[in-house]
Amino acid sequence: MLPLTGLKIVELGHYIAAPFCTRLLADLGAEVIKVEPPEGDPFRGWGAQHNGHSVWFSVHGRNKLSVTLDLKSEEGKRRVKALARRADAVVENFRPGYLERIGLGPAVLQAENPGLIIARISGYGQDGPYRDKPAFGAIGEAMGGLRHLTANPGQSEYPPPRCGVSISDDLAGMYAALALVSACWGRERGNNRGRVIDLDLVSSVFSLMEGMLPEYGLFGWVRQPAGAAIPTAAPTNTYPCADGKWLCVAGNSDLIFRRLMGVIGRMDLADDPRMATNGGRCAHAAELDAAIAAWTRTLPAKDAEAALEAAEVPCSRLYDIADCANDPHFQARGLVQRVADPLLGEVLHPAPPFRLDGVAPADMIRWPGRAAGADNDHVFHELLGEPR
Repeated sequence: MLPLTGLKIVELGHYIAAPFCTRLLADLGAEVIKVEPPEGDPFRGWGAQHNGHSVWFSVHGRNKLSVTLDLKSEEGKRRVKALARRADAVVENFRPGYLERIGLGPAVLQAENPGLIIARISGYGQDGPYRDKPAFGAIGEAMGGLRHLTANPGQSEYPPPRCGVSISDDLAGMYAALALVSACWGRERGNNRGRVIDLDLVSSVFSLMEGMLPEYGLFGWVRQPAGAAIPTAAPTNTYPCADGKWLCVAGNSDLIFRRLMGVIGRMDLADDPRMATNGGRCAHAAELDAAIAAWTRTLPAKDAEAALEAAEVPCSRLYDIADCANDPHFQARGLVQRVADPLLGEVLHPAPPFRLDGVAPADMIRWPGRAAGADNDHVFHELLGEPR
């Protein structure tokens, strides 16, 4: 038994944010019915294709039932209302006002089911002056403050890079999942009314800005890009190795710092009074980074990693996806799962990151993403009881 077994979710989502939210809920056992347009979620056209099907969607749509509906048609609206009547929650990520315009807004859906939880994910939120502006995940990174921090210090000829994944959408999806199960919990504890949850990409990124807002409010500080370093801890950085690879090293506690200096043969720095505290090391981080880099440049990344690990200094090579897929720890933890996909053949899936006692990681991936509309017959006739 997975913890959300019995929870019924209707996904009126497309692209990334809402479907990522429902994927997390489905991995934990919720019944998720994904409502797609007749031509399928446009996300099915993103990324690599195999046999005419999206490789990414195998993961994105896993553990969900797929039905196809035209939400603007009378039949589509009728069926969405019927799905809402038997559901605990609806998750959507259309632009604000769209569901209201087609006659499926919260007032309509909660009239069908007064206890319905509705999680709404948008670019800027359901109100405010930017409510109606279009947005994708890159905009959430830019306006939420993250993209400013990903620049390399002193480098102005290239734009600050994105982090490499759709972090804004994923964050909003995670927050939506948390808020949704919290609202369902509150309803079960005696608050029987439904709720509307308002989440947006910009706020989700902005929430991660740690101490930057109080620092600005109190001192007028604007945190600047720090590259691979951490301004408040030293030495912590990423260092070049002899084979062209990179090694991330976190040697910022007093004891770990001394062990690190011992490995690289610089006990003179370990004994230097200037380096006795983290504050002192931060003030002289450039000197420490130069000493560590001088050592890492003499070794392949794996050898440098092994030497530091033997001294219990936190470190890691920068993994690419091939490193992840083949690493023995990933394998032992079941983080890489081989899934039989009828549309694609055998596919590698990332296992859900949560571990539940008594549940093997493989048991949480019950099926891969299905073809659009694959479950129309089951959902409409068996679950909703429509005549054939």
